[in-house]
Amino acid sequence: MNKIQLRVRELKKTFNNRLVFNKLSFELNSGDRIVITGKNGSGKSTLIKILAGVLTETSGNLEYFIDDKKIDRENYYQFVGLVSPYLVLYDEFTAFENLNLFSKIRGLKISEKEINDTLNRVGLFERRNDLVRTFSSGMKQRMKYASAILHNPLVLLLDEPTSNLDLDGKNFVDELVFNFREDGIVVVATNESQDFKYGYKIINLDEYKNSNKNV
Repeated sequence: MNKIQLRVRELKKTFNNRLVFNKLSFELNSGDRIVITGKNGSGKSTLIKILAGVLTETSGNLEYFIDDKKIDRENYYQFVGLVSPYLVLYDEFTAFENLNLFSKIRGLKISEKEINDTLNRVGLFERRNDLVRTFSSGMKQRMKYASAILHNPLVLLLDEPTSNLDLDGKNFVDELVFNFREDGIVVVATNESQDFKYGYKIINLDEYKNSNKNV
């Protein structure tokens, strides 16, 4: 088993001089599950993007370590899986082709069997050769999960994880989060109280506008 750690120290993010959050500090280790919440516009999606390495912080420090060895930011994608409403799927490609393309873009060596196994895990194996444009919104959400877990990441970042999902889809998310690898970390950004069950502790970003409070 790997030992993964995320250290966030005095994190601050601004957009055009507008403060999103400030003085945010927390630390997560293998097995930790945390929920990020706050009002609309509080910075939940922004924080998830920063944790994924998609956005950069304005100030402060964000570091990942595996077995006490620091991971370079350009390599975050190898260890992080991200599910978010803004992720783009290619409607003109099949489900299989989408995942195959994502693996190549990321420079990951993913076999055909691994792609099919992942599609089976998210309940889309029977639709693997169908164009994504024929998928419902819930099926597209499952495709985003497939993209996130394709490389068996150590860190799973979920932004609005149950949006566009029916009961079966929500049960799938339950199974995925509660059975995520024991040596991994899960971070969930949500305003849905039903999703609070995914975290052992909760960070409310409304408390990090001008606050000195740390988690």
